[in-house]
Amino acid sequence: MRKTYIGSRISHYYLLAVVIIVLDQITKYWVQGSFFEGQRLQILPFFDFTLVYNKGAAWSFLSNAGGWQRWFFTAISSVVSIVLIVWISRLESTQKCLLLALSCILGGAIGNLIDRVLLGKVVDFFLFYYEGHYFPAFNLADAAITIGAIFMLLDMYFDYKRESVNYG
Repeated sequence: MRKTYIGSRISHYYLLAVVIIVLDQITKYWVQGSFFEGQRLQILPFFDFTLVYNKGAAWSFLSNAGGWQRWFFTAISSVVSIVLIVWISRLESTQKCLLLALSCILGGAIGNLIDRVLLGKVVDFFLFYYEGHYFPAFNLADAAITIGAIFMLLDMYFDYKRESVNYG
């Protein structure tokens, strides 16, 4: 029988998600108080702080869809967050890489969910570019989701390697 660890063995992974949420919201609050929409502050020759509002999903997907996308992405983010909370609670404490991955994704998902509920759009502010080529602006929550996805891929890769050694 698989044990469920909701106690201290995995509580620090939930704490990581909370830290991501808090840092994400603090940085978004700072950017909104310091910049007007579209304003840019060059930090490095390839990196600016800016204020961009995204009504869609990644890379502004469905941003001009007429408003329904706010509730669509809110619903998706809510369901994903609940699934992640349950998934984390059912993992063994030894599955550290996967717990780390899911915690980062959870923190990022809830960070952007808060924006959608309160503002109807997501606040983005990191802008990378090179010679006129721009990567879409993103935020700390997006970065956490990406880092979580990378850790999830690493976990799957090393899990596959372990299984192939065991079953050779």
